[in-house]
Amino acid sequence: MKVLVAGATGQTGRRVVQQLVAQNIPVRGLVRDRTAAANLLPESVELVMGDVLKPEVLADAIADCTVLICATGAKPSLDPTGPYKVDYEGTCNLVNAAKAAGIEQFVMVSSLCVSRLFHPLNLFWLVLYWKKQAELYLQGSGVPYTIVRPGGLRNEADPPGRNLVMRPADSLFEGSIARDQVARVCVEALKDEGAKNKILEIVSTTESLDQPIPALFTQVPAA
Repeated sequence: MKVLVAGATGQTGRRVVQQLVAQNIPVRGLVRDRTAAANLLPESVELVMGDVLKPEVLADAIADCTVLICATGAKPSLDPTGPYKVDYEGTCNLVNAAKAAGIEQFVMVSSLCVSRLFHPLNLFWLVLYWKKQAELYLQGSGVPYTIVRPGGLRNEADPPGRNLVMRPADSLFEGSIARDQVARVCVEALKDEGAKNKILEIVSTTESLDQPIPALFTQVPAA
């Protein structure tokens, strides 16, 4: 296995990279700023310059990788086209490159509530709407996939006693989760056939039991 991580220097992406490195899984980070990436990511990570909005460079970026994790996301800005470009167009470009390269698994980090058009987050230039459209594009591509929909993202680690909850699409509509937990789910999805072709909605709570991630995968039906 060799993993291409798109969005490798983002808050979630860098945690994905760290977990892959900790498990001795070869990883290549798709980055736009090599110097910044070198300061943020472990030395062992192979860096490749590229932009998801420039499909002509993605074939080389993905070459010899077998799986892909997409942790990209539009940053808040005054540009109304940002979510469309990054969350939809950029993801579609990655899906096309993955399909052409015969990628064995495409893990996409999305968001809870993408199916709710009338959601406050859609005031940010329809960000949830465009994530949903990207999900649909991935699902229709024929590329094996796992779509991870986390709740509100927290940078701090979950304290002891706060455990992962995993549900099918459109089952969870509130809650939060540590980015480290999201990264764990993404990495485990690459290694488990039980995660393929599923939409996984995830939060963490103090009311849930502590269960292994593979066991949680088996409880979610295929999308």
